[in-house]
Amino acid sequence: MNSQKSNSNCVIAVDAMGGDFAPQNTVLGAIDALETESFTLLLLGDKEKIKNVLNAENKSFPVDQIIHTTDNITMSESPSGAIRKKRNSSIVIGSKLVKENQAHAFVSAGNTGAVSVAAVFEIGRIKGVERPTITAPFPNSKNTFTFLSDAGAFVDSKPSHLFGFARLSSKFVEVMYEINNPSIGLLNVGEEDEKGYKLTSETSTLLRNSNLNFFGNVEGKDILKGKTDIVICDGFIGNILLKFAESFIPFLKDTVRSYSKESIANKIQAGFAKGALKGALKNVNYELYGGLPLLGINGISIIGHGSSSRLAIKNMVLKAKEMHDKKLVEKITEILG
Repeated sequence: MNSQKSNSNCVIAVDAMGGDFAPQNTVLGAIDALETESFTLLLLGDKEKIKNVLNAENKSFPVDQIIHTTDNITMSESPSGAIRKKRNSSIVIGSKLVKENQAHAFVSAGNTGAVSVAAVFEIGRIKGVERPTITAPFPNSKNTFTFLSDAGAFVDSKPSHLFGFARLSSKFVEVMYEINNPSIGLLNVGEEDEKGYKLTSETSTLLRNSNLNFFGNVEGKDILKGKTDIVICDGFIGNILLKFAESFIPFLKDTVRSYSKESIANKIQAGFAKGALKGALKNVNYELYGGLPLLGINGISIIGHGSSSRLAIKNMVLKAKEMHDKKLVEKITEILG
C-alpha cells in the first residue's frame, strides 16, 4: 500500500499469523470487523495461506491489501532477538506500517513481548513516555471495570515508570470509558502508607505530589470490589494477576462439571446453575474486549491472547477503530507535551 494514511479513513493492519489459531481466526475475525465498521483493512502474513482462508469462506478481499511476510515469530522466541533477526515478520512489518504512516493501528495475537518490543523500537514512544504499559479491564462487583496497569508489557519497573503508567491509564480511561478524573490505587500488601517496599513507597510519593486522583494503597482483594477505577503495579505482578484471572472461568467450569458427575441430583443442580452462571459471568468473557492496548507509543497497538477466538479478533480490531475515532493517541500526547 503506497498511499499514506489520513485521519478521515482509519487503516488497521492485522497480524494474520499471530496466535494459536492463525490464520483462520485472525483473518476471519478481521473480516467480521470489516463487515461491521467502515475502515481499511490490511492483512499481514503468508499471502497464500491468507487467500486460502478467504477462499474457503467465500470472502472477497482486495489482493493488494494482503501484505506478504516471510518470517514468523513464534510464542516461545525471545522478543528482542526475534525482532532483530526476523525483520520480515508480520509483527515487525505491522509496527513499521504504523511508524511510516501507512496504518493507524496494528493488531496482533502473537508473541506479546515481541509486539511490545517492536512497538517501542519501530513505532516509537510518545515524547515524555519512559515506558509503555498494557492496561487490562477487570470486571468488578460494581458492574463496571477496574483497569490494571501494567498488565505485562515489561516485567521490571522503576517508580517513575509506575507514575507514567498512572498518567497513561488515567487518560485512557477518561477518553475511552468517559470516566472523568478516574481514581487511582497503588497495589500493595496493605492500605497503610508504611506498607510495601521501596518501589511502592517512592511511587506513592510521586502520585501524592501529582494532580492525578490518587486514592492511596489498595490490596489485591480491592480489584474486584472496584475500590478505584485504576490499579497500578509493575508488569511482573500485573501479568501474574492477569493470567490468574484468565484461569478462573475454566476452573469454575471444570468444578461444576466434576460436581455434576457425582450423582443425578448434582447433575440437575448443575444444570440450573449453568444458566445463572452464564448470565452472571458474561462480562468476564475476554472475547468481548478482544485485546489489550499498549499505551504510550506513538500509534495504536493492541495485543490479544494467543488463543484468541474469531470473536476476540473481531473485537480487537473494533477496539482499535474506536481508539482511532476517539483520537486517543493525540489526547495522550497533549497531556505529556
